[in-house]
Amino acid sequence: MRDQQLIEKHGKADGLDIKVDWQQLSGGAAINDALLSGAIDIAGAGIGPLLTVWDRTHGKQNVKGVASLGNFPYYLLSNNPKVKTIADFTEKDRIAVPAVGVSVQSRFLQYAAAKQWGDKEFDRLDKYTVALPHPDATASLLSGGTELTGHFSNPPFQNQALENPNVHVVLDTYKLLGPNSPTVLYATEKFRNDNPKTYKAFVAALAEAAQFAQNDKGAAADTYIRVTGAKISREELLKIIDNEQFQFSVTPTNTYPLAEFLQRVGAIKNKPASWQDYFFEDPAIGQGS
Repeated sequence: MRDQQLIEKHGKADGLDIKVDWQQLSGGAAINDALLSGAIDIAGAGIGPLLTVWDRTHGKQNVKGVASLGNFPYYLLSNNPKVKTIADFTEKDRIAVPAVGVSVQSRFLQYAAAKQWGDKEFDRLDKYTVALPHPDATASLLSGGTELTGHFSNPPFQNQALENPNVHVVLDTYKLLGPNSPTVLYATEKFRNDNPKTYKAFVAALAEAAQFAQNDKGAAADTYIRVTGAKISREELLKIIDNEQFQFSVTPTNTYPLAEFLQRVGAIKNKPASWQDYFFEDPAIGQGS
């Protein structure tokens, strides 16, 4: 979207000049604060932070999902050979997540804990988690020698970490929940209502970008490296994204089990009847779940 200026392109087609500013923030808590303060119009974060802010603003700013950023497995990694499952973590271990409690990684960990020990123990591992951006957490996990022995990661960081023989997978979110959309985009109802053409251009641009990435993984990899300046080779990146588990799509997939769980354990108060309660209605994003 950024590289090919697709938002601007779709805006122009509708007679609109859109100026796009891109901001990089780390962690769902910081992103939610920026959205609610009006510092950003559209937020990109995990389904966990979306559900938190949807619940917090229900009947007020009414923050809802705009679209999915695709389906990708996330891995909980460890460099501690004694940790084979989440039950093996002890007070000597620390697990890095982007934002303690609210990040999608934190929510996945709570979901797994509830499966392991029951709903009442859903936050049993929270005391072992620390907030750390993915690049720092990956570097710390690979270097060893610190109290950080776990990292709930995401691509491409998890794949780079796994090249080290001392790092292994403890939990795979696809095995936990099935294929799902861990990362989403969301906005306030006011922004959507006040800027219908901009909103429409944004979703159309996103759908075009998703189709482009899904149909031409090589070009998608080239774009990613060029735009982000990521220190990863094209060959390495293609090895990660060119597999059937990675789906670039705007349709939210399998988000509702996590929403239902969070309401059940009291992490959110409002109970969504379906995924459509926390996503804006839009034919462009299709039939989600």
